[in-house]
Amino acid sequence: MPPLVPLLAGWLGFAAFTVLSPASPHWLVPVIAVIFVAALGVLHHAEKLAHLLGDPLGTLVLTLSIVGMEVTLLAAVLFGPGEHDTVARDSTMAAAILFLGLFLGAAVLMGTLRHGTLTFNERGVSAYLTMLIVFGALTFALPGLIGVDGSFTGPQAVVVIVLTAGAYAFFLWRQMTGQAEDFREVVPVEQGDQTSSGPAWRHAVLLLLTAAPIVLLSHDMATLLDTALTRVSAPAALSGMAVATIVMLPEGITTLRAAWNGEIQRVYNLTYGAMVSVVGLTVPTVLTIGLLTGQRIVFAESAVNLMLLAVLALLAVAVLAGRRVTPLHGLAHLVLGAVYLLSVFSG
Repeated sequence: MPPLVPLLAGWLGFAAFTVLSPASPHWLVPVIAVIFVAALGVLHHAEKLAHLLGDPLGTLVLTLSIVGMEVTLLAAVLFGPGEHDTVARDSTMAAAILFLGLFLGAAVLMGTLRHGTLTFNERGVSAYLTMLIVFGALTFALPGLIGVDGSFTGPQAVVVIVLTAGAYAFFLWRQMTGQAEDFREVVPVEQGDQTSSGPAWRHAVLLLLTAAPIVLLSHDMATLLDTALTRVSAPAALSGMAVATIVMLPEGITTLRAAWNGEIQRVYNLTYGAMVSVVGLTVPTVLTIGLLTGQRIVFAESAVNLMLLAVLALLAVAVLAGRRVTPLHGLAHLVLGAVYLLSVFSG
């Protein structure tokens, strides 16, 4: 797809929806389609920046671009009509399963079947896993133990905002400086021709211009999505799943490309790194919105989902102990992703 197509599609779509102001949920599909095409454009420019800047900075730019869009959509949902006290939790949980279950499982399965057993950088994976375990306990388990009805009180929320944002900022600083080597491939992979079509600043500007209509259309999507799900009496978790899926799918495609090329550390940088960023950015942002607007923000997870997260953590530890991945590891991740989908549609 020519890089200007997503840019034009995003702005023309925004102009059309601004003029028409559609209220029928039938317009949800066109809105999502425009957002998705624009997201592919953001992905294109973020990938160019990733190759120009190298890992881990390049992959971080790609991850922050995608996660930033998810946070924007969540903020639009929270500021929109209706009650959405669990949408941030559901979206974060859906992102966890998409990245740590389905995308990672499919990538590991594809990469190991094509290239054989692959060796990752265990120091980098260990760093990601350390942050994910702490963030998972802080986000999904703690509010159910010390909070009120599954949500943090005002003072608790302030402390969690500071802890999460501070820990995430420190992690990024270490990833970009003293531990940068921990997030590079153990065995460098031949990249082929990665010639960029322009300087880094050009791709950065086009990335921002392509992301802007996504931000502007997010309110329309949130309103139409709420109406559509209410009409069909869909499970509450589907709203969060929809937000996560729409935005995360382009990065999932990039993860599969990395696996096809045998870049297993980049697979982990994209999946584990994205999940660290999702929690590190979403939790402080959403809790801050809750404090400013007086909304109740529920993060406490169900027993089923806490069990799935615990099993994902145990699986990650088992993989880390082996220092390499095989097709069986990929299959195990995919099974857990399928179990999550079963639990959502069984609720």
